[in-house]
Amino acid sequence: MDWHRRLTQAREAMGLRKSAFAKLIGVSPPTVTDWENGETKMIEGANLVRVCSALNITPEWLLHGSNSTTTMLPGARFVNVAEDGSPHFVQIPKVALQLRAGVTGFRTEPDERDGGTTDISKEWIKRKGYDPAQLIAIEVKGESMEPTLYEGDTVVINLADKKPMDNAVFAFNYEGEPVVKRLSRDAGQWWLLSDNHDQRRFYRRMCKGSECIIIGRVVRREGDRF
Repeated sequence: MDWHRRLTQAREAMGLRKSAFAKLIGVSPPTVTDWENGETKMIEGANLVRVCSALNITPEWLLHGSNSTTTMLPGARFVNVAEDGSPHFVQIPKVALQLRAGVTGFRTEPDERDGGTTDISKEWIKRKGYDPAQLIAIEVKGESMEPTLYEGDTVVINLADKKPMDNAVFAFNYEGEPVVKRLSRDAGQWWLLSDNHDQRRFYRRMCKGSECIIIGRVVRREGDRF
Protein backbone atom coordinates (compact mmCIF):
# COMPACT_ATOMS: atom_id res chain seq x y z
CA MET A 1 0.00 0.00 0.00
CA ASP A 2 1.44 3.40 -0.94
CA TRP A 3 1.16 6.62 1.09
CA HIS A 4 -1.84 7.87 -0.91
CA ARG A 5 -3.91 4.89 0.17
CA ARG A 6 -2.68 5.13 3.75
CA LEU A 7 -3.80 8.77 3.78
CA THR A 8 -7.29 7.75 2.65
CA GLN A 9 -7.37 4.95 5.22
CA ALA A 10 -6.38 7.30 8.06
CA ARG A 11 -8.86 10.00 7.00
CA GLU A 12 -11.72 7.52 6.80
CA ALA A 13 -10.72 6.02 10.14
CA MET A 14 -11.21 9.50 11.61
CA GLY A 15 -14.66 9.70 10.01
CA LEU A 16 -13.66 12.84 8.10
CA ARG A 17 -15.09 13.82 4.73
CA LYS A 18 -12.57 15.34 2.33
CA SER A 19 -14.07 18.83 2.70
CA ALA A 20 -13.84 18.77 6.51
CA PHE A 21 -10.31 17.35 6.42
CA ALA A 22 -9.21 20.06 3.96
CA LYS A 23 -10.56 22.80 6.24
CA LEU A 24 -8.86 21.28 9.24
CA ILE A 25 -5.40 21.38 7.67
CA GLY A 26 -5.86 24.55 5.62
CA VAL A 27 -5.87 23.30 2.02
CA SER A 28 -8.52 23.03 -0.67
CA PRO A 29 -10.64 19.87 -1.17
CA PRO A 30 -9.15 19.35 -4.67
CA THR A 31 -5.69 19.24 -3.07
CA VAL A 32 -6.81 16.39 -0.81
CA THR A 33 -8.28 14.62 -3.84
CA ASP A 34 -4.95 14.97 -5.70
CA TRP A 35 -3.10 13.53 -2.70
CA GLU A 36 -5.39 10.53 -2.39
CA ASN A 37 -5.53 9.86 -6.14
CA GLY A 38 -1.73 9.78 -6.41
CA GLU A 39 -1.50 13.00 -8.45
CA THR A 40 1.05 14.35 -5.96
CA LYS A 41 4.42 12.56 -5.80
CA MET A 42 5.09 13.40 -2.15
CA ILE A 43 3.61 15.44 0.68
CA GLU A 44 6.23 17.46 2.55
CA GLY A 45 6.93 20.26 5.00
CA ALA A 46 4.16 22.04 6.88
CA ASN A 47 1.44 20.09 5.06
CA LEU A 48 2.95 16.79 6.23
CA VAL A 49 3.07 18.03 9.82
CA ARG A 50 -0.53 19.26 9.77
CA VAL A 51 -1.85 16.10 8.10
CA CYS A 52 -0.16 13.81 10.62
CA SER A 53 -1.29 15.93 13.56
CA ALA A 54 -4.89 16.00 12.34
CA LEU A 55 -5.01 12.24 11.73
CA ASN A 56 -3.00 11.23 14.79
CA ILE A 57 -0.40 9.38 12.73
CA THR A 58 3.35 9.67 12.26
CA PRO A 59 5.14 10.77 9.08
CA GLU A 60 7.00 7.43 9.09
CA TRP A 61 3.77 5.46 8.94
CA LEU A 62 2.15 7.72 6.32
CA LEU A 63 5.13 7.83 3.97
CA HIS A 64 6.71 4.40 4.56
CA GLY A 65 4.10 2.25 6.27
CA SER A 66 6.23 1.64 9.34
CA ASN A 67 3.88 -0.05 11.81
CA SER A 68 6.36 0.28 14.65
CA THR A 69 6.11 4.07 14.71
CA THR A 70 2.47 4.70 13.98
CA THR A 71 0.15 5.91 16.72
CA MET A 72 -2.84 4.26 15.07
CA LEU A 73 -4.00 1.03 16.67
CA PRO A 74 -5.35 -1.86 14.58
CA GLY A 75 -9.09 -1.49 14.20
CA ALA A 76 -9.12 1.92 15.90
CA ARG A 77 -11.63 4.55 14.88
CA PHE A 78 -10.82 8.12 15.85
CA VAL A 79 -13.14 10.92 16.89
CA ASN A 80 -14.75 12.85 14.06
CA VAL A 81 -13.82 16.49 14.71
CA ALA A 82 -16.84 17.64 12.72
CA GLU A 83 -19.40 15.71 14.71
CA ASP A 84 -22.03 17.25 17.01
CA GLY A 85 -20.38 18.92 19.98
CA SER A 86 -17.06 19.38 18.16
CA PRO A 87 -14.91 22.17 19.57
CA HIS A 88 -13.90 23.14 16.02
CA PHE A 89 -16.90 22.96 13.69
CA VAL A 90 -20.63 23.62 13.53
CA GLN A 91 -22.74 21.41 11.30
CA ILE A 92 -24.98 23.66 9.21
CA PRO A 93 -27.99 21.75 7.83
CA LYS A 94 -28.09 21.41 4.06
CA VAL A 95 -31.67 21.80 2.89
CA ALA A 96 -34.01 22.24 -0.04
CA LEU A 97 -36.40 25.17 0.27
CA GLN A 98 -40.14 24.67 -0.14
CA LEU A 99 -41.74 28.02 -1.01
CA ARG A 100 -45.07 29.51 -2.00
CA ALA A 101 -45.51 32.65 -4.04
CA GLY A 102 -46.20 35.72 -1.93
CA VAL A 103 -45.58 33.93 1.39
CA THR A 104 -42.74 35.16 3.63
CA GLY A 105 -42.33 31.89 5.54
CA PHE A 106 -40.96 28.69 4.08
CA ARG A 107 -40.40 25.02 4.85
CA THR A 108 -37.19 23.07 4.47
CA GLU A 109 -36.53 19.48 3.53
CA PRO A 110 -33.21 17.80 4.37
CA ASP A 111 -30.77 17.48 1.48
CA GLU A 112 -28.92 14.29 2.37
CA ARG A 113 -26.26 14.58 -0.32
CA ASP A 114 -22.72 14.86 1.09
CA GLY A 115 -23.98 13.87 4.51
CA GLY A 116 -26.75 16.44 4.81
CA THR A 117 -24.61 19.10 6.49
CA THR A 118 -21.92 21.64 5.73
CA ASP A 119 -19.18 21.88 8.36
CA ILE A 120 -18.25 25.45 9.23
CA SER A 121 -15.50 26.57 11.60
CA LYS A 122 -16.85 27.81 14.92
CA GLU A 123 -14.12 30.44 14.95
CA TRP A 124 -15.30 31.79 11.57
CA ILE A 125 -18.91 31.99 12.76
CA LYS A 126 -17.84 33.74 15.95
CA ARG A 127 -15.64 36.21 14.06
CA LYS A 128 -18.50 37.09 11.72
CA GLY A 129 -20.97 37.43 14.59
CA TYR A 130 -23.49 34.97 13.16
CA ASP A 131 -26.03 32.91 15.09
CA PRO A 132 -25.49 29.27 14.00
CA ALA A 133 -29.21 28.59 14.49
CA GLN A 134 -29.95 31.14 11.75
CA LEU A 135 -27.67 29.53 9.15
CA ILE A 136 -28.73 27.05 6.48
CA ALA A 137 -27.00 25.72 3.38
CA ILE A 138 -28.51 25.16 -0.07
CA GLU A 139 -27.17 23.93 -3.38
CA VAL A 140 -26.84 26.38 -6.25
CA LYS A 141 -28.93 25.57 -9.31
CA GLY A 142 -28.26 26.74 -12.85
CA GLU A 143 -25.63 28.97 -14.46
CA SER A 144 -27.02 32.44 -13.79
CA MET A 145 -24.46 33.40 -11.13
CA GLU A 146 -21.34 32.15 -12.91
CA PRO A 147 -18.46 32.84 -12.46
CA THR A 148 -19.22 33.86 -8.86
CA LEU A 149 -21.25 30.73 -8.09
CA TYR A 150 -21.41 27.52 -10.10
CA GLU A 151 -24.14 24.91 -10.30
CA GLY A 152 -23.55 22.38 -7.55
CA ASP A 153 -21.83 24.86 -5.23
CA THR A 154 -23.13 25.03 -1.68
CA VAL A 155 -23.93 28.45 -0.24
CA VAL A 156 -24.57 29.28 3.40
CA ILE A 157 -27.46 31.67 4.03
CA ASN A 158 -27.89 33.88 7.07
CA LEU A 159 -31.64 33.93 7.68
CA ALA A 160 -31.22 36.76 10.20
CA ASP A 161 -30.00 39.20 7.50
CA LYS A 162 -32.88 40.25 5.29
CA LYS A 163 -32.09 43.96 5.00
CA PRO A 164 -31.71 44.93 1.31
CA MET A 165 -28.16 45.99 0.45
CA ASP A 166 -26.87 47.17 -2.89
CA ASN A 167 -24.54 44.65 -4.60
CA ALA A 168 -25.01 41.95 -1.94
CA VAL A 169 -26.04 38.38 -2.86
CA PHE A 170 -29.23 37.00 -1.33
CA ALA A 171 -31.50 33.98 -1.59
CA PHE A 172 -35.01 35.01 -2.65
CA ASN A 173 -38.50 33.63 -2.86
CA TYR A 174 -39.19 34.89 -6.37
CA GLU A 175 -42.77 34.09 -7.32
CA GLY A 176 -42.58 30.85 -5.34
CA GLU A 177 -39.18 29.73 -6.64
CA PRO A 178 -35.90 29.82 -4.69
CA VAL A 179 -33.27 31.89 -6.53
CA VAL A 180 -29.84 33.22 -5.60
CA LYS A 181 -29.18 36.64 -7.12
CA ARG A 182 -27.28 39.87 -6.64
CA LEU A 183 -29.43 42.75 -5.43
CA SER A 184 -28.93 46.13 -7.09
CA ARG A 185 -30.43 49.58 -6.54
CA ASP A 186 -31.11 51.54 -9.75
CA ALA A 187 -33.37 54.55 -10.41
CA GLY A 188 -35.08 54.14 -7.05
CA GLN A 189 -35.93 50.46 -7.63
CA TRP A 190 -34.46 47.18 -6.46
CA TRP A 191 -33.39 44.69 -9.13
CA LEU A 192 -32.23 41.07 -9.19
CA LEU A 193 -29.06 40.67 -11.24
CA SER A 194 -27.20 37.63 -12.50
CA ASP A 195 -23.40 37.61 -12.58
CA ASN A 196 -23.40 35.63 -15.82
CA HIS A 197 -22.19 37.84 -18.69
CA ASP A 198 -24.91 36.53 -21.00
CA GLN A 199 -27.47 39.16 -20.03
CA ARG A 200 -29.78 38.19 -22.88
CA ARG A 201 -30.39 34.84 -21.19
CA PHE A 202 -30.06 36.06 -17.62
CA TYR A 203 -31.66 39.48 -17.71
CA ARG A 204 -32.36 41.57 -14.64
CA ARG A 205 -35.72 41.39 -12.90
CA MET A 206 -37.41 43.97 -10.73
CA CYS A 207 -37.73 43.02 -7.07
CA LYS A 208 -40.85 44.44 -5.51
CA GLY A 209 -43.70 43.51 -3.22
CA SER A 210 -44.73 39.98 -2.45
CA GLU A 211 -43.37 38.58 -5.72
CA CYS A 212 -39.78 39.03 -4.49
CA ILE A 213 -39.11 38.15 -0.83
CA ILE A 214 -35.65 38.01 0.72
CA ILE A 215 -34.98 34.72 2.50
CA GLY A 216 -31.51 35.62 3.75
CA ARG A 217 -28.10 36.85 2.72
CA VAL A 218 -25.49 34.53 1.21
CA VAL A 219 -22.47 34.67 3.50
CA ARG A 220 -20.29 31.77 2.34
CA ARG A 221 -19.60 29.58 -0.68
CA GLU A 222 -18.31 26.01 -0.76
CA GLY A 223 -17.33 24.58 -4.11
CA ASP A 224 -14.64 22.81 -6.16
CA ARG A 225 -14.15 25.43 -8.91
CA PHE A 226 -11.77 28.37 -8.61
